[in-house]
Amino acid sequence: MRLATVFDLDANEPRPIFELPGGQRVALRELFRSEGADIDRLPIFFSDIACAVQHLDDVVDAARDWARSRADLTGDARSLPSRRMKFLPPVPAPRNFRDYHAFEAHVRGMRAGLGMTSDMPAAWYDQPSFYFGNAGALVGHEHAVYGPAGSNQLDFELELGMIIGRGGRDIVGKDAWKHVAGFTIINDFSARDLQADEMSLGFGPGKGKDFATAVGPYLVTLDQMKDRIDDTGRLHLNMTAKINGKEVCRGNAASMHFTWPQIIEHASRDAELFPGDLIGSGAVGGGCILEIGVDTTGGWLKPGDTVELEIERLGILRTPIVDHPPTRAGNSVRRAHALT
Repeated sequence: MRLATVFDLDANEPRPIFELPGGQRVALRELFRSEGADIDRLPIFFSDIACAVQHLDDVVDAARDWARSRADLTGDARSLPSRRMKFLPPVPAPRNFRDYHAFEAHVRGMRAGLGMTSDMPAAWYDQPSFYFGNAGALVGHEHAVYGPAGSNQLDFELELGMIIGRGGRDIVGKDAWKHVAGFTIINDFSARDLQADEMSLGFGPGKGKDFATAVGPYLVTLDQMKDRIDDTGRLHLNMTAKINGKEVCRGNAASMHFTWPQIIEHASRDAELFPGDLIGSGAVGGGCILEIGVDTTGGWLKPGDTVELEIERLGILRTPIVDHPPTRAGNSVRRAHALT
């Protein structure tokens, strides 16, 4: 099942939807609507995917029954015309966003690109590591993004995202999949010059990361992925990135060093995971300009560029890059080197 949250321009409100194999998009609340039903009395999870994923088995079953009973939706007034919608992140405002560094090749390349030694710290192999991302800066498919003020090194990151279904605390690895709603695509935009300065202080990433993270377009439910999960708990999905239509990197989610059960067990240790929480894999090896090299990509991202991330079965997450809007007077903090 493919779930998404869109902003319905006609109704001027966000709507959770599901998408049928033929591409028709239908409001989630239609699943349980019956003749004469009072739509205002339907459960809250029809208006919030973070709530819907707690009842995911029921929602998936209802969607299958609904699709079978309506084999042809052409002209159905309850289907939503795509031209009247804008994608939001599948869960627009998760309580938490943890972004892991699960691909060893990326960590090596990132450290080298940021001027650190490429030698891996021994402690990295002891347990998964993550940073808390800005859950308030998530944007959807085709939402324009600009780099932060004072940065000249805007980068993308090609990541697999996992969305928590059933919450929990101190989840053991063998039970981890019971807590997974499904997967999505993440583009963890990064201002590499800001990030390098911040991380040289032993902190961060901070302002080098928290300006925008693109997510979506869909949450593809776990039942659609089970034949791609191996015995170790890794997904076998091809991952590619394009800039202005040109492929710049390719990888596979199965090259993760840490597995999803290990990540869930680590994330929930002495901490509560909530329905709708977003967990990122970190970039696949070679999945950013910092690793690929500006000579190969034609430079850092700039206004006018379009980034397309594609992950098998999950779709394409597209982001146009635009100019930074004018900075308000009195709020024009700039890094010193950007002024020279």
